[in-house]
Amino acid sequence: MEQEVTTKKWTVMVYMAGDNNLDKNGIIDLKEMKKAGSTADVNIIVQFDRAGKDLSTTRYYVQKGTSLKEDAMESIGEINTGNPDALVDFIKWGAKNYKAEHYMLVLWNHGQGWDDTDIFAGARLFGNRLKRTNRIKHALFETSVKQVARLAELERIQPRAILIDDNAKDFLDNLEMKKVLLEAKSLLGQKIDIFGMDACLMSMAEVAYQVKDFAMFMVGSEETEPLDGWPYDEVLNHLTANPDIKPEDLSISIVKKYVESYKKGREAVTQSACNLNVSEKFADAMEILSKALVAGINNSETLALVVNARNRVQEYAVKDNVDLVNFCQLLKNSTGNSEIVNACNGVVDTVRGASGMVISSEYIGESLEHSNGIAIYFPMRTISPLYTTNLDFTGRTGWGGFLKAYLKAARSQ
Repeated sequence: MEQEVTTKKWTVMVYMAGDNNLDKNGIIDLKEMKKAGSTADVNIIVQFDRAGKDLSTTRYYVQKGTSLKEDAMESIGEINTGNPDALVDFIKWGAKNYKAEHYMLVLWNHGQGWDDTDIFAGARLFGNRLKRTNRIKHALFETSVKQVARLAELERIQPRAILIDDNAKDFLDNLEMKKVLLEAKSLLGQKIDIFGMDACLMSMAEVAYQVKDFAMFMVGSEETEPLDGWPYDEVLNHLTANPDIKPEDLSISIVKKYVESYKKGREAVTQSACNLNVSEKFADAMEILSKALVAGINNSETLALVVNARNRVQEYAVKDNVDLVNFCQLLKNSTGNSEIVNACNGVVDTVRGASGMVISSEYIGESLEHSNGIAIYFPMRTISPLYTTNLDFTGRTGWGGFLKAYLKAARSQ
C-alpha cells in the first residue's frame, strides 16, 4: 500500500540543466536553497544534471541543516535535459510525491528568449542527424557570414536556447516547452502558479504567449542574467516564512529579491513578473498595433518615424530584442498618425496599465533605464525563418507580417 502524500501549501520544482559551463553555479544555488529548506508547508525539490558523462543526475528533497548527500532522493543516471520527456518525468515525480495547493516550476539554465536557433547544428552537420526537420532548414540559413557572426556573439555573451545540454547537444525549444507545460497541467491537475526562468532573455512577449494556457504568472529577465542568477536563499526564505502568500505576491517578491541581490555590485540587470491571465487582451492590442503599423509604413514620413523609434529603442544583449513599451512610447510621441498612436496606447495599457500583463518590473543600470518588463523580437536586417513557424504569438498578432513589411519598406528607402 502506497503511503499517503501530504498536501502542502507550496511545492517549488527547480529543474537544473547544469551539463554545461554552469555546473559550479548549480552547486552554489543548491546551497542557497538549503539555507531555507523544505518545511511543514513548503516542498523544495530539485533535479540537477551535472556536467559531463560521469556525474549522475540527482533528484533532491532540499532540507535545512543536512548535507546534499542526505537530501538526495534518487540518482537517475545521465539524462538529456533538452529532451522534453526528461522534464516531464521530473514534474511527474514531483506531482506524485510532493503534492501542494500551489506549484512553482523554475527552469534553470542559459536562455535565448523565443529564439530556437540550433546552436549545435554545425557540430552535427557531418555524421549526425539533426534533431528536427525545421532545424535542417535553419542550418542552411546559418551558413551565411552574418549568422556565423551572430552565433559568435551569442557564444560571447552566453545566452543560449533554454535547458541546453552540452553533452547531449540538445535544448528545449518553444514547441517542446508548450508540449511539456500542457502535460504538466494534466499531471498537476491545474495550471502552474508561477513559471520561473532563471535564465537569460526569457521575458519576451513571444515566450509569454507560448505558455499562457499552462501558467498563471511568469517570472524572467529581458536582459541577460549574471551567473549568480536568482538569490534562492532570499526567495525561498520569504516563501517559507509566508506559506500562505498568493502566487501574484510571490512573483512580485521574486523580482524584488532578485534586483536587490545585485544592488551592491556593478551588474546591470532586469527582472519582471507577468500575469498571463491577460494574454489574450495583450494579443488583441498587439494585433491592432501590427495592422496599424503595416498600413502606416506605406507613408514615407511614417516609415521614417518607425525607423527612428527602432533606432532609439531600449535594446538588450541580443540586439534584435527590444523593450516593447519603450518602442510604443517613442513612436506615439513622434507620430501624428492617430491609428498608430491609439494602437501604441493600447499596447502600453495592456502591458503596464492597472490590469496589465507586467505586474512588476525592476532594473539596475542606466543602460537599462527604459526597460518595462517585456521584450519583443524586432530585427533590423533579417528575420529568422523560425520566427514565423514555431510561435503561437506570431500568427495570432500579425507581428511577423509587420516585420516582413517593415524590413522590405526600410530597404527601399
